[in-house]
Amino acid sequence: MSNIDIQTVKQRFMIIGDNPILNRAIDVAVQVASTDLSVLITGESGVGKERFPQIIHQYSKRTHSPYIAVNCGAIPEGTIDSELFGHEKGAFTGAVSERKGYFEAADKGTIFLDEVGELPLTTQVRLLRVLETGEFMKVGSSKVLKTDVRVVAATNMDMGRAIAEGRFREDLYYRLNSVPIVVPPLRERGMDIYLLFRKFARDFSDKYKMPAITLTAEAQQLLLRYTWPGNVRQLKNVTEQISVLETAREVSVDVLRRYLPSENITSQVPVLSSQVNAGKNFSNEVEILYQVLFDMKKDMNDLKKLVHDIIQSGKVDMDAIHIPDGVDLGGIYTQKFEDGTAVVSTSSNFTSSPTSKISKQQDIEDTEEYQEENFSLEEVEKEMIKKALERHNNKRKYAAQDLKISERTLYRKIKEYGLE
Repeated sequence: MSNIDIQTVKQRFMIIGDNPILNRAIDVAVQVASTDLSVLITGESGVGKERFPQIIHQYSKRTHSPYIAVNCGAIPEGTIDSELFGHEKGAFTGAVSERKGYFEAADKGTIFLDEVGELPLTTQVRLLRVLETGEFMKVGSSKVLKTDVRVVAATNMDMGRAIAEGRFREDLYYRLNSVPIVVPPLRERGMDIYLLFRKFARDFSDKYKMPAITLTAEAQQLLLRYTWPGNVRQLKNVTEQISVLETAREVSVDVLRRYLPSENITSQVPVLSSQVNAGKNFSNEVEILYQVLFDMKKDMNDLKKLVHDIIQSGKVDMDAIHIPDGVDLGGIYTQKFEDGTAVVSTSSNFTSSPTSKISKQQDIEDTEEYQEENFSLEEVEKEMIKKALERHNNKRKYAAQDLKISERTLYRKIKEYGLE
């Protein structure tokens, strides 16, 4: 166990807040720093994951050796191997001289791989070899080189889904995830939100040479109710906008509301997120939307299949199926009778008389055939990308930030959907 005080760490690395989950993440980072174990930091975009590899490096025996941070999502797929592992002269067009890669330059130190989930599969194979043996080869070379590097990685991706979809190697995930650190989203940090707001307000007061903004009591409540999909990064951005644009130094609830998208203020959003996120870590609200649509489609198809099974059997135990009496399932209605049997019809005009029960054959003739609903998520994603590009005059950098995905992912999606 480390004897380093958490408050000392917070002061050194400018971390504001006293949330128990955040404190636990800091404590784990300090404890693991003295080892050479690989660490995987997970959390939504904008929560401040980049502070934790710095903590790990500064409290490790490698503190006086190089620390290199690499944003894997910002490096084009065609050059990322060269960036990480180096290349020989003439290895590819434009390689006019030999170049050291980050793993060679960070020897004896720490390398932080941000957005590690964006690495191409071929690069993942090379990274796995470095983690297991400390060996790598430059692009265009057959010579094996050695490096002694501590790897800390971070991602806002749902790694379980990425592995299931074949986008990330399972063996690499477990190798990186020797010690997991989870950074909580801002909406789960309670009063930390207000503490951060005050800190940012003071910072911008000093920066722009003006009095710091404050919030009325109602505005404080709104600040705490908002779900902050962009997390600490968004809170800082909003605080800066208000500091610069508003002349009144006390911010009312109406003024604050103008800077916050209203759909993220209602209490229903966190409930939806908790239902969707059961057992999962989504990187942003776009992924949550896709998952909700997937689940809606699956639920509707399951219900329709269930109704079809009811029609085929003709007589079933409705209590075991949990379909409410009189529910409309896309034009198909159910009714349960006192003896426990049920009928299914395309008409909602039931009678309670047992003589009105229809036979299995009539059931099949009078009801709609089950057909799977064609619900194209690709069209939803394509439309969201088109709108983001239109909002930012086709500037991909800002569109990617708006969609909270990497520029490389956006570029791939643009080519995939023919939006060039």
